[in-house]
Amino acid sequence: MSLTSDPPIDPPTEPAIEPPTGPSTGPSTGPSTGPSAGPSTGPSGDPPAAKAAGPGADHEALTVVPVRHPWRWVAIAATAVLLAQFLNGLITNPGWEWDVFAQFFTAPTILKAVWITLQLTSYGTAIGFALGVVLAFMRLSASTFLRTVAYGYIWAFRSIPLIVQLLFWFNLAYLYKELQFGIPFGPGFFSFDTMNLVGATSAAVLGLALHQAAYAAEIVRGGVLAVDSGQLEAASALGIPRIRQLRRIVLPQAMRSILPNAANEIISLFKGTSIVSVMAIGELFYQVQVVYGRNGRVVPLLMVATVWYVLLTTALSVLQHYVERHYAKGAVR
Repeated sequence: MSLTSDPPIDPPTEPAIEPPTGPSTGPSTGPSTGPSAGPSTGPSGDPPAAKAAGPGADHEALTVVPVRHPWRWVAIAATAVLLAQFLNGLITNPGWEWDVFAQFFTAPTILKAVWITLQLTSYGTAIGFALGVVLAFMRLSASTFLRTVAYGYIWAFRSIPLIVQLLFWFNLAYLYKELQFGIPFGPGFFSFDTMNLVGATSAAVLGLALHQAAYAAEIVRGGVLAVDSGQLEAASALGIPRIRQLRRIVLPQAMRSILPNAANEIISLFKGTSIVSVMAIGELFYQVQVVYGRNGRVVPLLMVATVWYVLLTTALSVLQHYVERHYAKGAVR
């Protein structure tokens, strides 16, 4: 008895073939017209060999034609022609003055300027991201006061142009001739002159770092928010301390989202150091301007700066690749 409401399914039965009922007339002398008159065929008329081969037998007889992409080859050819024309112009055009380029590419003044550029980038990146991490966690804090302070800082330094910030710190002595420490709105206990407090290099590092911190804070905050909150809840349930959660659970996973944007910011800061030339700091672009201002060779000196920027940016990109690969261990891409 079936336990379901559906009727039992019986296996299909083949119709029985009844034997002939007529009187036997002896051995037949004519051609047979019964079911065994010829080779057996299926319902569709296919021979048994075709049925035994299965449905894939017909696919083996098909001719596979690869997909053709004629416009792709046209684009490749056009790009190759344009690239060849550009390289030919670089080599044959005398206006590039490659002899002057080779003369100044490794000149001591240029190498010193490259070193100053790397220093500005390193200091600005280190201070900027250190402050940016603090601001990011202030924005993620449950305290309204900390969130407001962090948001106000980020809003201000992202709104003011970098060149204005640099000139402000460079002219700090003009705005505040001395700084006093004492009772607010009351008498001061001691003061000091601001004329030599912030020099050109210090103002450049301070402006670059504070500007970078505003962008770094949002990058770090976005990376932390990309980590599943359920992992923090599980870590808290296991009794793992808060600092260890951030150091061993949150940041290693957040780095996968932080690194690409952070690398873009570092490369932008490296090239953006050229803006400190308005403060007469001897970084790469400023030194190139000084040299071509004396000899009038503008194009080859600009190519010196360009090639140095390209080489150092490429080195940073290679470093980014290996750091990303380190933090991508165990992740499926």
